[in-house]
Amino acid sequence: MPTHVPLDLTAGVVPLACALVDIPSQSHDERALADAVEAALGPVRHLEVERHGNTIVARTALGRTERVLLGGHLDTVPEHGNLPHRLQDGILSGLGSCDMKGGVAVALTLAATVERPVRDVTYVFYDCEEVESEHNGLRRLAETHPEVLQADLAVLMEPSDAGIEAGCQGTVRVDVLTRGARAHSARSWLGSNAIHAAGSVLDALAAYQPRRPSIDGLEYREGLSAVGIRGGVAGNVIPDECIVTVNYRFAPDRSEAAALEHVREVFAGLEVTVVDSAPGALPGLDRPAAAAFVSAVGQRPRPKYGWTDVARFSALGIPALNFGPGDPSLAHTRDEHVPVRQLESCLADLRSWLAG
Repeated sequence: MPTHVPLDLTAGVVPLACALVDIPSQSHDERALADAVEAALGPVRHLEVERHGNTIVARTALGRTERVLLGGHLDTVPEHGNLPHRLQDGILSGLGSCDMKGGVAVALTLAATVERPVRDVTYVFYDCEEVESEHNGLRRLAETHPEVLQADLAVLMEPSDAGIEAGCQGTVRVDVLTRGARAHSARSWLGSNAIHAAGSVLDALAAYQPRRPSIDGLEYREGLSAVGIRGGVAGNVIPDECIVTVNYRFAPDRSEAAALEHVREVFAGLEVTVVDSAPGALPGLDRPAAAAFVSAVGQRPRPKYGWTDVARFSALGIPALNFGPGDPSLAHTRDEHVPVRQLESCLADLRSWLAG
């Protein structure tokens, strides 16, 4: 008896997306869907299929001079009364329909039906994108089998309203510590108030002028923002410590190291501790494969404000884009959905690009 739910990769992108939504695949529980994807791709004669845990990789091997990669994650956030799928009035609703089983349906349809693309193609369907980075299937693949991900351009099927979002911002989150000395608040002059000292941190943030660099013709907007503050001991104690948590969203022309150095310069003389960090991704719109992709889609690319897994490709020296059906603002919501017309338009645009 098969352990997977059969998937028909030639049924059409909409029926396939419906079927994908109906196979539960919350993060860490993607096995049933990975089994189904592996079983569906296995008989496709023009593909070489391999499995790494619950990540499925399928590749053409036509000896083309360029290779491109299409990727999408199989997992979803927890169910919230939005299973099974609903298809009504040209809208597919249900858990993962937007983020990102609609995009996975597009990539799977292409994998099965585009037999002789003008560029070799690697399709990657991976697990655990919606949870901590340490579990991410794409990260695991990049660390253990980076050769599998080698390509001239990567396209992640992240929801982007069927438009091109190029590259992505990097992010650094730090704790900025100010120190003081405790005292009874009735005798405040005997102490030094660390919360008051945090005013220098807030002043630096208020005066900060973020960069707006142009990269490949796209304007990326940076931001340095306080996202949290904590301090205080008791209602009658002058606090001796205060921490302001600051998030720096930086353009992809800066490395993580350069971004952190910049943050330390802004808060020179203060104690800065890194909480979290992830690199950005260059758009690579000057690459021939990217230029052909933009031409096939026929839309002006937009910079990606935010972080996505395209950054993992940038770390491997591979430019990357986000392109997929669905409004990203609907991701993780109970009423997430994707318009059928976007499933069909993304499929047509990518088919045109791959077929040349």
